[in-house]
Amino acid sequence: MTIRDVAREAGVSVSTVSRVLNDKDDVAPETAAIVRRVIEEMGYASSIAARSLRSRTTNVVGLIVPDLWHPFTSLVIRGVNQVTAAQGYDLLAYASARRNPFSMADWEVQLVAQLNGTVTDGIIVVTPNAATYRTASPLVAIDPYQATTEFPAVIATNYQGALEAMTYLIGLGHRRIGFIAGRQDLQSAQRRQEGYFDGLVQAGLPIDPELLVIGDYTRSTGAECAKQLLSLPEPPTAILASSDETAFGVYDAAAEYGVRIPDNLSVVGFDNTLDSASVHPPLTTVDQSIEKMGALAAELVLKLIQGQPCESRQYKVATRLVVRQSCRAIDPGL
Repeated sequence: MTIRDVAREAGVSVSTVSRVLNDKDDVAPETAAIVRRVIEEMGYASSIAARSLRSRTTNVVGLIVPDLWHPFTSLVIRGVNQVTAAQGYDLLAYASARRNPFSMADWEVQLVAQLNGTVTDGIIVVTPNAATYRTASPLVAIDPYQATTEFPAVIATNYQGALEAMTYLIGLGHRRIGFIAGRQDLQSAQRRQEGYFDGLVQAGLPIDPELLVIGDYTRSTGAECAKQLLSLPEPPTAILASSDETAFGVYDAAAEYGVRIPDNLSVVGFDNTLDSASVHPPLTTVDQSIEKMGALAAELVLKLIQGQPCESRQYKVATRLVVRQSCRAIDPGL
């Protein structure tokens, strides 16, 4: 089905159909009504790319994510969609089945080059694996793996969030605090790890390599990492997890080992996803305002689409500790 088929059936020119599709007001109302009726009857839909060639705009923002199932992604999408919908833009999300970071980087680069400026007016990439992209159209990143980027980026104050969590646990009397780190290629994971180390140093506590294990922000890996910590001759009394999903893995491992939370083990997560308040016991976690990160990224990409400059290359969203029931005070002398 093409625009020519519609024009022939309606008895008008192709340019008239095009003007109706683009809501131009220079077509007689009766003619426009006939064209719209034919479009509806024939089931015609113009492609986004074709509309882009005609009008130089699509009113679509692209969102490239590593997956659609992760709670972090869901909250990002909610934040982005709130802003794009309010400004009359459609949102098109893309996820890949690739799990290798190197193939993911290539896929991101190719997808951005294919979509930006044709199917989409601008793109937001969540936790990007690539360092740069071939595009002259607007692009914004959320939680990039590099501290400095060629494009505007939105990040949380990861270091301060981890440091606040450590200060809280140490204030409860904990001295052996395990840490399950996140994806080491992401600056968010690196900054949270720095916050963990500095929390120990500022309290005058030693850094014990046994208490640090490397995870990947997933629940299954979080459970395996927690088992390593709980199997130590002197296991930690508290664990700071680099994400809520990792913390849920700690819950799984604790249940398997017969360790009660918070009676025998205090746990703190990072993200404040929707599930963190509904697990038992409800999880104390660092809220990094994920929806706000998505909303801010959307505001930035729309600003660029509309020809307005961004004042900075990096925008930080403040974190805050949300205290629930997964931690308890202990006597540090015991």
